[in-house]
Amino acid sequence: MRLQSILFAAILFLGFSCSKDKEEQVDEIEIVENPVVEEMYFPPIGSDEWETVAPSELEWDESKLQSLIDFLEEKNTKSFIVLHNGKIVVESYLNEHSATKPWYWASAGKTLTATVTGIAQDEGLIDIDTKVSEYLGEGWTSATLEQENLITTKHLLSMTSGLDDSLGDDVSSGNLQYIADAGSRWAYHNVYVKLQDVVAQASGQDWSTYFDTNLKDKIGMTGSWVANNDLNVYWSTTRSMARFGLFVLAEGKWDDEQLVSKDYILESHNTSQDINEAYGYLWWLNGKESYHLPASQYEFSGSLIPSAPNETFAALGKNDQKIYILPSKKLVVIRMGNAADDSNFALSTFDEELWTKINEVIN
Repeated sequence: MRLQSILFAAILFLGFSCSKDKEEQVDEIEIVENPVVEEMYFPPIGSDEWETVAPSELEWDESKLQSLIDFLEEKNTKSFIVLHNGKIVVESYLNEHSATKPWYWASAGKTLTATVTGIAQDEGLIDIDTKVSEYLGEGWTSATLEQENLITTKHLLSMTSGLDDSLGDDVSSGNLQYIADAGSRWAYHNVYVKLQDVVAQASGQDWSTYFDTNLKDKIGMTGSWVANNDLNVYWSTTRSMARFGLFVLAEGKWDDEQLVSKDYILESHNTSQDINEAYGYLWWLNGKESYHLPASQYEFSGSLIPSAPNETFAALGKNDQKIYILPSKKLVVIRMGNAADDSNFALSTFDEELWTKINEVIN
């Protein structure tokens, strides 16, 4: 039923295009740079202070703002924040939620893992082009040694490990079974969480400690990782999610400190492989000619979220946890809550509906 729900949602607003073989392989991935980041505001660390800017100052249509908030409340939203150049333009807490209550990021938190992987590479602890077994040892999957050694850290970042995604979230070696050579098949798979083990092994620290020291504390986030069966889920306040979105908008900087290289951030939100154009390093990418969805090998034609600007890239989590980033507009949009409609992995019909409403305000 989960697969059917996902496919049906995509069909409603984008239309289905039968899967097809690519006649031409992309030899080189084009990296699209963000506009120059200038005079961006960063809220102070260890403080509730956060500067605001009125929608009217940005020439937004404030008369449409209440309609947007009403729509969000109706769609089971708990919190919604819009930042412009780092300052808060809209901040709403709905359905008995508050600024101090944490909520789960679900798969939107994959982007935290991708970012910290980049920090570890910048420090020289890992190389994403190196095979995973170099860090975790041989036998971390049930594939043959030859098959396993094809899998690099970059394959985990781009969801192209070639391991069977139909076997559930269990990432024990016995459940990580070969289905195709690494790099030849895109599939949304919980095996990405092995990136956390790679960083832990390479740094000699447990994942949470390395994450806290190198990202969370340096940008003033709160929150923690919570084990949930085979998943490792991040929980935080909405403002902490907004801090992370701002950090990525600023191309890996917080104030004057470059915490992860600009080049890595740009790579992370550009197409990472030649199968799913709409996927970077655990980020979803709008404005591409086609895309794949979780639990499916179909290729869909068109843009991921047609109503959103083509430049938009997003962290998308189960039940409509959202971080949208729009570099040229200097916007970060955050949504947390329960599923707007039906339960979903990441993308849903809500993305399209929400952007239709947002456009009425900001355009």
